[in-house]
Amino acid sequence: MPQPQQNPAGRHSPVSPASPDSPAGPISRVDVHLGERSYAVHVGPGARKLLPDVVAALGARRAAVVTARPPETVPDPGVPSTVVRVRDGERHKTLATVEDLCRRFTAFGITRHDVVVSCGGGTTTDTAGLAAALHHRGVPVIHLPTTLLAQVDASVGGKTAVNLPEGKNLVGAYWQPAAVLCDTTYLETLPAEEWTNGYGEIARCHFIGAGDLRGLGVHEQVTASLRLKASIVSADERDTGRRHVLNYGHTLGHALEAATGFAVRHGIGVAVGTVFAGRLALALGRITAERAEEHARVVRDYGLPGALPQDADATLLTTLMRRDKKAAGDGLAFVLDGPRGAELVPGVPEDVVLRTLDGMPRQGGPARP
Repeated sequence: MPQPQQNPAGRHSPVSPASPDSPAGPISRVDVHLGERSYAVHVGPGARKLLPDVVAALGARRAAVVTARPPETVPDPGVPSTVVRVRDGERHKTLATVEDLCRRFTAFGITRHDVVVSCGGGTTTDTAGLAAALHHRGVPVIHLPTTLLAQVDASVGGKTAVNLPEGKNLVGAYWQPAAVLCDTTYLETLPAEEWTNGYGEIARCHFIGAGDLRGLGVHEQVTASLRLKASIVSADERDTGRRHVLNYGHTLGHALEAATGFAVRHGIGVAVGTVFAGRLALALGRITAERAEEHARVVRDYGLPGALPQDADATLLTTLMRRDKKAAGDGLAFVLDGPRGAELVPGVPEDVVLRTLDGMPRQGGPARP
């Protein structure tokens, strides 16, 4: 049996094998309240076994299962189904992939009376979700996220998107899932880099209202992260206000991904972006030096890097950050800590951004003066 993973605080994650027929342990439920679009997120070992019941409750006649995992790891949805194999990874998160998925749905006869099931990491969740949103102008989708990153972030909230050569997540739609099943037994087989990738999203939760999640088991960390996200999405589904805080650390993080051709993974980019957000908030007089250092310390405690790549170009990163969806006009906007907590700060002067980037630590070297 695979050994349980260990989190950065030194505690083993509560991951145990699921039985063939039913959940194997305690299942936490997190509700996303959006009126008629409300749905539940189930977290725990064996949560995937709830899939047939969720499909039956939808009344779906057939299912298209979009998976980056071996087909045998996906439970039978309980209705006639087709398996569509995809690959995880940002390079595969494209409009061409969405078109291919929709054509496969059409070939199997999927309509809005059926269901799409995604099973994979954040790329699969985003791409299958967008295809479901577009096919027949909207087919219900159920997510079975299989990575830590996808479980704590990508699978919940209804944001679906793919990348363009010009930037990340520039083409997308809001399409809330019918349900999310976060089966923690999927995490048993994750390589070390995928755990690190997921902890980038958990670390940034420290600064947007989740409290200190260090030292908790992975089940508790995932559930706490999701409760925070569910409360924010329930209050602001379409990113018109409070939901901006979920992008903490993401503005620089997305720019780093794009600048490196996605050699910098999403969670790593968010971790570096979180350290940068603390330094930028300090430069703007919004927080103390001690609070800025807390950003770096929390990132370190999760075993994450907080330094820019050695060859990172501050001017290029600033150009890419101007394309961020939160930006207004030609201005730069960031979600930053401050006296009222994290909030969107528009109109950040470019010279302050460039100085802060120049002062960031670089991989293999100290922070610049």
